[in-house]
Amino acid sequence: MSTGIRVLIVADDPLVRAGLAAFLAQHPGAEVVAHVPAHSELAADIAVYRPDVVLWDAGQEPAAGLDRLAELSEGLPPIVALVPDTEHIRNARLSGARGVLFRDASASALVSALHSVSEGLLVYAADSVQNDDSPPEGQPDAPVGQLTPRELDVLRLLASGLPNKTIAQNLEISEHTVKFHVNSILGKLGATSRTDAVVRASRLGLVFL
Repeated sequence: MSTGIRVLIVADDPLVRAGLAAFLAQHPGAEVVAHVPAHSELAADIAVYRPDVVLWDAGQEPAAGLDRLAELSEGLPPIVALVPDTEHIRNARLSGARGVLFRDASASALVSALHSVSEGLLVYAADSVQNDDSPPEGQPDAPVGQLTPRELDVLRLLASGLPNKTIAQNLEISEHTVKFHVNSILGKLGATSRTDAVVRASRLGLVFL
């Protein structure tokens, strides 16, 4: 019986693969279905193991791993990439990762990110969002540094089409607080409506539609 979201771990270092598998095995929200190197036949692995999401470790020297991710991302389920530092966040985003966390993220943070990207949301570690002010190529400057982690949470749920009441329940805050955050998001994005905010956020690479 499945114990949670189905996760395929991709990492070139076999010790990292085993470590991540053991790490997530302690959390009831994730079921590691396999762990494979980045240069395996990933299309075949996807067909066999049918993961809901891919956890991709870019390694300590991420350039080659992110190049490989960029080659394959369109044919893979939603991806959470693990990077060593803020320097590689933007490249991970441009390579197709819907979530970017640091390699020392906690198990609960990993599982939360995996669930979120499987539902179509974009997830970044709070520090990574605040330190990565450069938008994807061809996009205007984003007010990422101005948005708080909680506002980003609300924005991602807005992008899923959820009403304020449901957002409040998901985040365990009051509806009044959600309205406050929505108004703040509209102001910071220069948006005139919730829909406009989501469209602008999508163009800035903050959410995926």
